[in-house]
Amino acid sequence: MSRGLVLRLAGPLQSWGETAAFPHRDTAAFPTRSALIGMFAAAQGRTREQALDPYPELPGTPSHHDLVFTLRIDRPGTPHRDFQTAGGGRPHGTGLRTAAGGYRSQDKSTLVTYRDYLAGAVFTVAVQGPPPLLQHIADTLTQPRFSPYLGRRNCLPDEPLIIHTDIPDPVAALRTAVPLSLQRAPDPDTTHIPVTFVHEHPQAPGDTPNRESPSQPIDFATHARTHLLRPLWQTTENLPGALYAGPQPLKALSDYILKDTSCP
Repeated sequence: MSRGLVLRLAGPLQSWGETAAFPHRDTAAFPTRSALIGMFAAAQGRTREQALDPYPELPGTPSHHDLVFTLRIDRPGTPHRDFQTAGGGRPHGTGLRTAAGGYRSQDKSTLVTYRDYLAGAVFTVAVQGPPPLLQHIADTLTQPRFSPYLGRRNCLPDEPLIIHTDIPDPVAALRTAVPLSLQRAPDPDTTHIPVTFVHEHPQAPGDTPNRESPSQPIDFATHARTHLLRPLWQTTENLPGALYAGPQPLKALSDYILKDTSCP
C-alpha cells in the first residue's frame, strides 16, 4: 500500500476534539483519525450510523478502517478559547433541563461553556488505503453531499483542500514535494527546515509511540459513540528549505498543483 491522496487542512479556525465534554470542548494539536473519517463519510452523504460500514459496491469491500494517515504540521496554529453561556436570562421552566428531566433553578440557570480552537493552523495529510476507496473519497470531496469542515461545522476549510487525488507515494510527497506553508519565513541561507510529522505506524522496528489518542472510531451513532485509544508516533524531520512556499503560499500551491509532475 503506497498510493494515496494528499489533503491540505487550513482555515481561520480548526478544532479537533479528543476528550470533549459539553462544558469544555477541547481540541487536539492536530487532526484526529476520527474527525478525518467523519469528514469523508459526510462528503459521501453517509449518516453517523453508516460512517464505518464497508462499501460492498467497491472491489474488496473496503471500509474507512482500512485507511492510514500521515500528518505534516506546517503551522501548529495559535490556541484560542471561545467563552460561551447557555440558558441564562430565561424564565424558570423554559431554560436548561436537569438530568432528571426537570429545570435548573433560577440561580443556576446559566451554564458556562468553553470551546477551544486552533487559529491559523495548517496541516498537510497523506491518506493511504485501498485504491477504490481512495478514488471514492477523492470524488466525493470534490463534489460533497455535505460540506467538509475542520472538526466543527463553523470551521470551514480554505482552498485548496485536495493537493493530489492519486500519487504513487503521498508520504514521500510530504517530505520532498508539497510546498510548506510556514508561520514565518526561514533565514535566507536555510537549507533544511525542521517539521513535525505524526504517524500511525512506527517508522523503524522497535520504535515506541510518543502518545496515545482516543481517536479510533468504533461507532459514530449519537447514543452509542465509542472510540478506542490509538498509538501515534511523532517525529521531527528536516525537510529541504526549497519547500518553503514563500509569503504567498496559495500561489505556490496553485503552481505546484497545476504542474504536470509526479513525486519521486
